[in-house]
Amino acid sequence: MTIDHIAIWVNDLENMKQFYVKYFGATANQKYHNPKKNFNSYFLTFESGARLELMQKPEIPQNLNNTIDQYIGLNHFAVSVGSKNNVDELTEKLRNDGYEVIGEPRTTGDGYYESVVFDPEKNRIEITI
Repeated sequence: MTIDHIAIWVNDLENMKQFYVKYFGATANQKYHNPKKNFNSYFLTFESGARLELMQKPEIPQNLNNTIDQYIGLNHFAVSVGSKNNVDELTEKLRNDGYEVIGEPRTTGDGYYESVVFDPEKNRIEITI
């Protein structure tokens, strides 16, 4: 069994698509638009075959969780970039481009090498080997 995809409600569909294409090498499908439901989405596919669905619908209320504090529910998703050097380089590129690094590159207690960054809408991404 495999997870087919993860979906995220977003405010700025085009900006979020460009972020994942630019920094994580995702390929976007053609935008889906359902005028009856006032719904738009993209499926982004990564080299491994994993997919991320970005969804936008104006009626969806804003998330009231504080982005720094931890709450029950989905916390982050991880993207493997292949090496410690790649983790470091991508983390620095994101930082230099103005994205917030909330977890510096490090080896965790359970042996993972990772950093944690926010995407443009404050979703947590763990960048791992």
